[in-house]
Amino acid sequence: MTALAGRGAVVTGGGRGIGRAIAQALAARGAAVLVAARSEVEIAGVAAALRDTGAEAYAVRCDVTDEGAVERLAAEAAERLGDVDILVNNAGASLAQPVHRLTLAQWRDALDVNATGPFLCTRAFLPGMVERGRGRVVTVASVAGISGAPYIAAYAAAKHAAVGFVRAVAAEVAASGVTVNAVCPGYVDTGMTRATIDRIVEKTGRAEEEARAAILERSPQGRLITPEEVAAAVAFLCSEEARGITGEALILDGGGLRR
Repeated sequence: MTALAGRGAVVTGGGRGIGRAIAQALAARGAAVLVAARSEVEIAGVAAALRDTGAEAYAVRCDVTDEGAVERLAAEAAERLGDVDILVNNAGASLAQPVHRLTLAQWRDALDVNATGPFLCTRAFLPGMVERGRGRVVTVASVAGISGAPYIAAYAAAKHAAVGFVRAVAAEVAASGVTVNAVCPGYVDTGMTRATIDRIVEKTGRAEEEARAAILERSPQGRLITPEEVAAAVAFLCSEEARGITGEALILDGGGLRR
């Protein structure tokens, strides 16, 4: 597939799970991909695996909550990719804590990685896209960015902020040829979900199978979303066929949240 041939793509949080699947999907469609994350070992492995398939791929260590690090990421991306036509804000972190036990540091950390990170990265890459009259920005949010749930006040607030940011920026650049969208998965079959199951087991004393079943109850399909499904949705939003879609928050949760 060559639908994205000639496009340069930056994927944050690209070392594992959803980010790795997105990098693979974009590379498979012909994009040159730069993966960024705090773990240099993980992103180096992803980039090497992509190059083994014949793709052009690079790895750059970056903490998306650090303004200077994001500026350096943009400079390295320009040097290695030339024009950056696609930005996928995938870096994020979950947090579960009753609100009365939620510390200010935890609140700020959740906002930093899940909302400030997309802001800093979008601010860094968007001007070039607008100047060239083409570009795609996709932020991986969550169903928690659409609807709340117990014990995730900080995470839900941060993901709501990310979705609101997407909608505002999409309106701001609507006439430029740049689209800005979000994808909002439910529980995805990744290490983050496995950690959630482990927390349920630890705090409730349930068996692992019971904890997993409790999560699956939220999906009418009775299953976890796969990273590849999220990646396919992101790749579509990055395509020319999706040029009329902007300011949207695409939900992928097996039909659990309807609106």
